[in-house]
Amino acid sequence: MRVRMKATISGTRDGKPWPEHGGSVDLPDDEGKHMVAAGLAEEHDGDDPVEETAANPGEPEKATGRRKQPMTKSSVEK
Repeated sequence: MRVRMKATISGTRDGKPWPEHGGSVDLPDDEGKHMVAAGLAEEHDGDDPVEETAANPGEPEKATGRRKQPMTKSSVEK
């Protein structure tokens, strides 16, 4: 069974690294069905993988400073 990976799995299978997200691999039917059922892969019909693109990548997220908690009587007593 040929499957396309929906997740990246670390490690190796039969001495070779697992394919990256979107890559495909031939697996025994029972193993392929388990991967599909677990949501890690989908059945691959043999077509080339579709490249995912974002509609609007926008600005990357930026870290913000920590919010200071107001001093309250309970925080002072602790």
